[in-house]
Amino acid sequence: MDILKQRINLRIVKIGNIEKLKDFESFRFIDFKSLIDGGIIVQQSAVNTIRSVDDLKPATATFKGTHYSCKRQPNERELADMIFGWAIEHGVTSNSVLYVKNGCTVGIGTGEQDRVGVAEIAVDKAYRKYADILCYDRYAIPYADLERQSATDTRARADKEEIDQQVAKDKAGLPGSVMISDAFFPFRDGADVGISQGISAILQAGGSMRDFETIEACNEAEPPVSMMFTGQRSFKH
Repeated sequence: MDILKQRINLRIVKIGNIEKLKDFESFRFIDFKSLIDGGIIVQQSAVNTIRSVDDLKPATATFKGTHYSCKRQPNERELADMIFGWAIEHGVTSNSVLYVKNGCTVGIGTGEQDRVGVAEIAVDKAYRKYADILCYDRYAIPYADLERQSATDTRARADKEEIDQQVAKDKAGLPGSVMISDAFFPFRDGADVGISQGISAILQAGGSMRDFETIEACNEAEPPVSMMFTGQRSFKH
């Protein structure tokens, strides 16, 4: 709360009995959307069926008679991040990919047409936000402000270069994170984006004809990446 109070234009609303919200998390509601042509879409809200580790499914596939499975199973921390990340995923506009680590989102990619592109956007956001964190911690200003100052100030330019080097060295905190996808990967290239950044686990819907390729990508990684399926998409438009 002390950190939030530092923002001048931020409004914080206290809601009474907010603890009761959990009693309604499994309830559906009717959603009405009006269209520009005068039409109306009426739909039920989605319900997240992934509530615990027991709801997850091992990533397996069979292709041309060959059975595929991941070499490594997720550890306790990765499983916890999968459950947390999938809950966050339900509020993100599709197509979406996000990276989660230790109960925090590292980068969120949202609203794209292809899964590779949105995975790359999530990486880009992770790098930008990581630079922001370092900049706030060291100089109490956003990275964008330091970037502007560096155009005319030699000291600011040196400070920016130092932050850029640290972000690149740490890969924005992405190594060891869990990659969450709101639907299956139609090809392995989407997963390869996260693997190239050092992720340790993937959670996705599963169900692609080429799930075996994504499993192969996980097994070829060094160290191997674990992966689980939800059996449920999380589309939000």
